[in-house]
Amino acid sequence: MRRVSCLWLVVYLFLVSPCYAHHIKQGATKTLPVTTSSPKARDLYERAMQDYENLYLERANIGWRAAAVADPDFALAHLWIAFNSRDPQEASAAREKAKALASKVTPGEQLMIQWITGVQENNFIAGIAAMNDMLEMYPKDKRLLYLVGNWLMGENEYGPSQKMLERALAIDKNYPAALNDLGYAYARNREFDQTFAVMERYVAVLPKEPNPQDSYAELLRMAGRFDAALEHYRAALKIDPDFVSSQLGLGDTYALMGDEVRARAEYDKAIQGAHNDADRLDYGLQKAMTWARENNFAEADKAFSAVAERAHAQGLDLEEAQAHRMMGMYQSEDAAALKHLEAAEDALSHQANLAQSDREEERARILRCRAVRAVHAGNQDLADKTLHQLETMANASRSNVIQTSYQGAAGALLMAKQKFADAIPHLEEDRDNPCSMELLSRAYAETGANDKMHEVEARLRGTNVPTLEQALVVPAARAKRPEYP
Repeated sequence: MRRVSCLWLVVYLFLVSPCYAHHIKQGATKTLPVTTSSPKARDLYERAMQDYENLYLERANIGWRAAAVADPDFALAHLWIAFNSRDPQEASAAREKAKALASKVTPGEQLMIQWITGVQENNFIAGIAAMNDMLEMYPKDKRLLYLVGNWLMGENEYGPSQKMLERALAIDKNYPAALNDLGYAYARNREFDQTFAVMERYVAVLPKEPNPQDSYAELLRMAGRFDAALEHYRAALKIDPDFVSSQLGLGDTYALMGDEVRARAEYDKAIQGAHNDADRLDYGLQKAMTWARENNFAEADKAFSAVAERAHAQGLDLEEAQAHRMMGMYQSEDAAALKHLEAAEDALSHQANLAQSDREEERARILRCRAVRAVHAGNQDLADKTLHQLETMANASRSNVIQTSYQGAAGALLMAKQKFADAIPHLEEDRDNPCSMELLSRAYAETGANDKMHEVEARLRGTNVPTLEQALVVPAARAKRPEYP
């Protein structure tokens, strides 16, 4: 069980670091051109980009769709539909349309198309190379810097993301979208004083928009300040009652507070107000987790199964796979868990239109769970075979999800063999996952690294994210230390 080659990290740093510039000729304009023959389409596209920055994600899709109708050859409108749509069929068709139109647009737009389609097709090296060439061509385009920083954050690459956002804010210190994401970057490092200072600036810049209040609420929740989070979510809904992200936030916050009955009531409101089928299923998954938080796994099975069935009927493979994977995580019987994980992997092959990156990242999560359950069941052959699959995937992809799935699984299997020192470097690469944090705490204890053990324990107990991993691990960890606030 060797670690994934550091070559991938070297390549990644080569691509994102300005010290290794390719000396691409800068564009003739300060900002990336947008090629369209229709003034109406251009206006619709710009308004949609602003909606995206303000987290009106479905409204942004509507704008880009309208722009593509006004100008069917509008490559970037198709591209951003591909990036943002929750409908796999629509996203797949838009991705192919953007690629087909690439020859008709400027070199900078071509690079943007190569970046987004590359990473969606799980070709991270080519995609990141295009991304960096695009930034070198337009180094003073604050929106490009934000979009790249935002994407990097979605890939859990918080350090590079923070650098991009700071570059955007150096151009415009009050750029709302960059302020928003910078707050999240600080919060991921648990630098909450800086987080809240940035959020105060964000709210001041956009006092009449709901997302500043929504983001402030989420970050307060990450810091464990639940009552304040609820206040800000309600403030966002007062500004816009249809800002369903904040309605979901209320459910997530009550779930983390342990009030699962109230959480389910708030999730029901979010489900009713969802703007598309995929979001509705996502909210259903969050509601299903409340039963797991109550250790009522029979009801959890019913709720997750209902989501899986609806997802299957709607052709939403990712959500179907996620529901089965989550059921596989908490089953008391290994055989039942492995059966759900098999169903999860099978779901990913039902349709051909799911983005390759989404498919492979979810497969990595499934394989991680399978490796852990297999070793727990005493099936070392299956565990080793599964880990080898993950290692092969990790060596072929720069996806952070795939990398950490491999590292977490490798660390877990080494822990099962009581190879504590060998497990530590793997688990340290997956420090944000509560399952790995719990194992890492034990590994540090077994190797006498008590200071590190206390540090990771504090991080584990202070994890306030509404995931199933958090639900299954963190409350039990806190129960062992009643002094936790």
